[in-house]
Amino acid sequence: MRKAWVVVGVSLGACLSFVALLVVGTYSAAAGLLGGAQGAARGLVGLAKGAVPAAYQPLVQRWGNLCPAINPALLAAQLYQESGWNPRAVSPADARGIAQFIPGTWAAHGIDGDKDGDRDIWDPADAIPSAASYDCELAGYVRKVPGDPTNNMLAAYNAGAYRVIKAGGVPGISETRNYVRIIRSLEKSFARPVGRVEPSRQAAGAIYFAQKKLGTPYLWGGNGTPEQQGRFDCSGLTQAAYRTVGIELPRVANDQYNAGPHPSRDELLPGDLVFFSDDLTDSRAIRHVGLYVGGGYMINAPYTGAVIRFDKIDTPDYFGATRVTEDGAKALPTARP
Repeated sequence: MRKAWVVVGVSLGACLSFVALLVVGTYSAAAGLLGGAQGAARGLVGLAKGAVPAAYQPLVQRWGNLCPAINPALLAAQLYQESGWNPRAVSPADARGIAQFIPGTWAAHGIDGDKDGDRDIWDPADAIPSAASYDCELAGYVRKVPGDPTNNMLAAYNAGAYRVIKAGGVPGISETRNYVRIIRSLEKSFARPVGRVEPSRQAAGAIYFAQKKLGTPYLWGGNGTPEQQGRFDCSGLTQAAYRTVGIELPRVANDQYNAGPHPSRDELLPGDLVFFSDDLTDSRAIRHVGLYVGGGYMINAPYTGAVIRFDKIDTPDYFGATRVTEDGAKALPTARP
């Protein structure tokens, strides 16, 4: 397979030059990384680093194993989709708290998860266990329905158990099918990968776009519009890069983290998004993102007064990486209560 190389010169205080960054040989590199693991069965074991805020991770890990129809990553995906981990969230329909319970549903299904004598819809120590308990209750209602029990449970959560039973599986309701798809896609971004993560087919195109922006001045809130003289901030650049290959990412870095599975540092491939934070236990605290290009470097829009440039990724605030997928990006919420 033909490989393309980029020769770049970088000024990083002292004059550091480097050559031969691999930007298009993604599939060749991936073939070596994946080896015999590609195509192997992948389970969902544990939670990806920092994907669940540290304050809630023990609850999600414990209650996510309440019954066979759920797992910690699936429960995390639901909570993220419902509230973005905001325990004070209120929707236009008056759904409340981190698990977005309607008061009537809470009255019937809320539990005292922390055994402190009350059932508080606003307290994650009650709301997260209640979400898991309600999922398992629904799974029990549809346990005899053919098909994937987790998909049927999610469909019952959205459309009601009666419709799932009547349809003999996920009913042909677009909203319900979309809900099941979204949660199952998000589940992959909250799970710690068991095997090697498949390479991105869109990586080279995203890198090609970002490479053309090298030297462009940074702009806080920049989306690259003509009115902004084509300038970007960090997440504006990565969003624009993936938009050119047909993938629409959220605008902010901490939501972009959930656009796919999370390769480890030694599994990084060109095109992966790399993230940085002052709190390495909470993906919601991510404050910076760049586009990995190989060799330990990324293209990024770093800060006001700088230009889009190559920088090293191995710094103390390195949080982790995401291999963007089309399904993962489509599953991300565009607005929150």
